[in-house]
Amino acid sequence: LKGELLAFHSKDLKPAWNATLTGEILTAPVVGFGVVAARSNNGTIYLLDSADGKLRWAQGRSLPALTLREAGSLAMDRRALYAGHPGGKLSALSLANGAPLWEVSVALPRGATELERIADITGSLALDARMVCAAAFQGRLGCFDLREGQSLWGRDLSSLSGVEMDARQLYVTDDRAAVYAFDKERGVNLWKQDKLRDRRTSTPLPLERWVAVGDYQGYVHLLNREDGAFAGRVATDGSAIRGPMLALDRGFIVQTANGGLYAFRIQESGIRNQ
Repeated sequence: LKGELLAFHSKDLKPAWNATLTGEILTAPVVGFGVVAARSNNGTIYLLDSADGKLRWAQGRSLPALTLREAGSLAMDRRALYAGHPGGKLSALSLANGAPLWEVSVALPRGATELERIADITGSLALDARMVCAAAFQGRLGCFDLREGQSLWGRDLSSLSGVEMDARQLYVTDDRAAVYAFDKERGVNLWKQDKLRDRRTSTPLPLERWVAVGDYQGYVHLLNREDGAFAGRVATDGSAIRGPMLALDRGFIVQTANGGLYAFRIQESGIRNQ
């Protein structure tokens, strides 16, 4: 909340370095290719050296009059840092110097009031070697070419939790907690699971034959990847599952709002606490 970015040695968790940014940091930093990327709630994106925390560049931008108190996650490859913004914009920034490579509109703000015009991109972005995908609140879901930002396909859909993908499909939960799967290349809707309505589901996590989503009561639901049918359910501590779930070799890890950390293993008969 104070804008502190803290790094620790992985072997013994001793402090390595810390940096103070301006504004609160509402999402986890992204690490890779020798750098750390983080964003504060004033709209500024920072890139730091992962070895010592020295600032390489910072890129600021103006914000709309009204935004959600949920910053979108960042994504990174060797060439660029990808960021979704309030107002429905998606941009690619050069990893070398922060220069804008392209910027596109995932969604356009519309409506008579500032509340109706919120079209923020929150939650996670998804990317592979060819495309990057994002979803905006009160807006659209869209996938774009990594190099030039050209639109590949888009669908009307409002989401707060962002998107994820595997080799074939893109997964997203809408603002009513319905879970969707789309063909990643063509944008065709393959299935929709709407029996979790208003359970504030998390970003879906693809896991080989399944897709996992968490909800506001701490339940983890396992869906069949092919048709979205329920395959299992397991409880945690009763508090909301927030932040991204992390895949393991044969399972996954979730963290709850009350601070619980749970590892699960997937078996043919369901999911088991590990």
